[in-house]
Amino acid sequence: MTDPTPLDKAHAAMEAAPEDDAQRLRFYERLAEAELFLLLSKEATDDRIAPDIFETSDSRFVLVFDREERLTGFTGRAAPYVALSGRAIAAMLAGQGIGLAFNPEVAPSSILIPPGAVDWLAHTLGQAPAEEEARPTEVLAPKGLPDALLTALDAKLGLAVGLARKAYLAAVVYDDGTRGHLLGLTGTAPGAEGALARAVNEALVFSGIEAGSLDVVFLSDSDPMTARLARVGLRFDLPEPPKATATSPKAPGSDPDKPPILR
Repeated sequence: MTDPTPLDKAHAAMEAAPEDDAQRLRFYERLAEAELFLLLSKEATDDRIAPDIFETSDSRFVLVFDREERLTGFTGRAAPYVALSGRAIAAMLAGQGIGLAFNPEVAPSSILIPPGAVDWLAHTLGQAPAEEEARPTEVLAPKGLPDALLTALDAKLGLAVGLARKAYLAAVVYDDGTRGHLLGLTGTAPGAEGALARAVNEALVFSGIEAGSLDVVFLSDSDPMTARLARVGLRFDLPEPPKATATSPKAPGSDPDKPPILR
């Protein structure tokens, strides 16, 4: 018996607590982050793919698996497929009335995810954080933040390899008197601001905190605000990128911002 995958574990937790929204959100978050193997009806050409689609009486589904051997176990033969993130697959299928058949018949985590849930996931992942201007007048130690949010932030920042060096989380009071929490990132790679802001926004959404907010600011190491945050804030160290190796052509859909085109 093979070891359970992270999605197996998230699915089991969701099934064990069907009324727990946090467990359901955690499953969808794992699904978005995971590399999935999408079964194709024929080999991919360039940036175009033709997923194998099966139909029920009221819906259509593509077939995805979280292990290659599960896909071949389902087909019983060599079959064409493409490896994509769950995020890319959701973006590709959004609005087309197509759901996901996840690990059908080959794992305890087998589940049919309806088209409406795929649309919701794509919409949730596609939301861009709003840009605002405000000046903190006080920086304080973070207080009263739910463990679910701290865990989600730690996980998201742990995936942001090479996008920044450090992050500091602190409570702040702004010049208009409002209070909140601020995450300051330092050593940000050029052009990575949008991806980091979206990752923080997703941590907030998938932690299940209703009407929550978390501000994000990008700072240089020499900025006075960096020193203020470092003195009282909760620090996160982001992973460094691996050493450079020879690159190979990207597989279709490997860029989450440019999912492959359905045929």
